[in-house]
Amino acid sequence: MQRKYIPLLVLLLSLLLLFASLGARITAAPVFSIAAEKTCYLTFDDGPSTVVTGRILDTLQKENVKATFFIVSDRVEGREETLRRIAREGHTLGVHSKSHVYSEIYSSDEKFLADVGSCAETISRVTGVSPRVYRFPGGGGENKAHFSTLLRKRGYRIVGWNAVCGDEELRGATASELFSMAVKTSQNKNEVVLLLHDSAPHRATAEALPRIIGYFREKGYVFSAF
Repeated sequence: MQRKYIPLLVLLLSLLLLFASLGARITAAPVFSIAAEKTCYLTFDDGPSTVVTGRILDTLQKENVKATFFIVSDRVEGREETLRRIAREGHTLGVHSKSHVYSEIYSSDEKFLADVGSCAETISRVTGVSPRVYRFPGGGGENKAHFSTLLRKRGYRIVGWNAVCGDEELRGATASELFSMAVKTSQNKNEVVLLLHDSAPHRATAEALPRIIGYFREKGYVFSAF
């Protein structure tokens, strides 16, 4: 081999050794996985009411938390400013129903869609917001799958729940009992959709809310609205 090629050969061998070393380091490097973010959706049904919804909004504003409110539009009259406040403060407005009377809502396709449309129209007229999320009153009847298809064709996202505070199940429950139920039913869930109510009888729900928010925040959840 001619002497003039020896330096070039040495350089090539050095480069090969360097690349081999880098490859070994990359292979040996630990692999880090990004943990799924824990999210809590606070959802309120059956409002608006004047006192309870107002107290809930005060807490959400103080804690800088956004939530989702599923509206019964027959309860809006006289509480238009409360509805506007929900929208103004950045929360999501969703359709729950016009009347919340199951026997009327689920009696036919026409009645069901008329109920949805009436509630949506009220929300839009009062706030200027066109709602795109929906929650079935009572969780939906025996034709829920059929009605879900009708809703999706009209661009609605259907929102259920996977945890409750018990403010409907435990009549007369204290704020402490509602907090305990929220903790119990949300265990081992990375995504929590918590069902609460903000209609007039649910003052204990408003009272429990700061503690509920504090618990989920301490557990590493972020809060979001639909």
